[in-house]
Amino acid sequence: MSASIGIVTGALSQAGGGVSEALRLLTGEFARQGVPATVYGLADTAGAPAPEGWPDSAAKAFPATGPRSFGYAGGMAQALLGGGHDLVHLHGIWGYPSIAAERWRRATGGPTVISPHGMLDPWALRNSHWKKVLAGALYQRGHLRRATCLHALCEAEAAAFRAYGLTGPIAVIPNGVELPGEPLGTPPPWAETLPAGARVLLFLGRIHPKKGLPALLEAWAEAMASRALPEDWVLAIAGWDQGGHEARLKAMASELGIAERVRFPGPQFGTAKRQSLERADAFVLPSLSEGLPMAVLEAWAHALPVLMTPQCNLPEGFAEDAALRADPTSASLADALGTLTAMTDAERRSMAGRGRALAAGRFGWPTVAAELRTLYDWALGGGVRPATVDPENSSRPDSP
Repeated sequence: MSASIGIVTGALSQAGGGVSEALRLLTGEFARQGVPATVYGLADTAGAPAPEGWPDSAAKAFPATGPRSFGYAGGMAQALLGGGHDLVHLHGIWGYPSIAAERWRRATGGPTVISPHGMLDPWALRNSHWKKVLAGALYQRGHLRRATCLHALCEAEAAAFRAYGLTGPIAVIPNGVELPGEPLGTPPPWAETLPAGARVLLFLGRIHPKKGLPALLEAWAEAMASRALPEDWVLAIAGWDQGGHEARLKAMASELGIAERVRFPGPQFGTAKRQSLERADAFVLPSLSEGLPMAVLEAWAHALPVLMTPQCNLPEGFAEDAALRADPTSASLADALGTLTAMTDAERRSMAGRGRALAAGRFGWPTVAAELRTLYDWALGGGVRPATVDPENSSRPDSP
């Protein structure tokens, strides 16, 4: 495939969370497969460039003005138009990058693919509801309807597209994950605060209300009170704070009387993230809503047993016995904590091995990138409909 791909998104730095990390790794895999691709995104609030690790010249960061949630970057649309791309793939919706991608479509008549990354899920739509109703009426619904193809990360997200009233083609292709190399062999700095011999249940991601962390703290307290939680287990809630949520969680841990067995290591990126995953004995993601979480894929890649909610949209983990299932309630999470910590080391290793196999196979970047390349070929008018595209809605839409 020699077509040039323009990839448009929000923040390119760590503020972009899992989306930014996924695109960095995807762009690297595209480079290895000979796919010309350039990412257009937003610089962080301090005007910093894209994070380290992007392929050479693959990422262009534009300073944003006005409300950060909208991310107006006046130079983005012009740069995208000058990029000579054959197809544009938008990752994330509601902000100015969506408008830049639509301007490219209108000016060139070229095909577009849109990946909302969980932003049309019911929980996400309820958050800042009226702003999204207004944005949908002004521009976003039209952009989504005129896309050549929508890209869902899982079947549940595809169902959310239909519930939103979208009838165009939908491709279901997951995020990918990169397998780590040899272990670093050095613990993260925060491990110095752990008691000798402590086992760690790690949460790693944005510290945000949608992650379900209050219910997890309540579950931890319930499991401690019922003695279902062995005394050598410590909960580590690592990540970057959004909107002061971390302070509320710290206060909650103190009020529940569990602060001595809860750690808040703060943001973990790069080497620190790898060290944290290597130090962990298990991983937890009690989310209320996700697209397809990179955090769970990274935990599997590091051979960790996982406890997660169905809202993480990774049913493969339950089907392959690579994860324990819990609803995002304190009672359900407490039961699952008891099950996880009562498992033998051998049982947890077996679960972790099944997760590692998923990361290396279905969620490996070579597989994911190849499926996206096939989708792009079809969107550009070449070949038959890919198997990943919903066959009931696979006609390419007109581009008014």
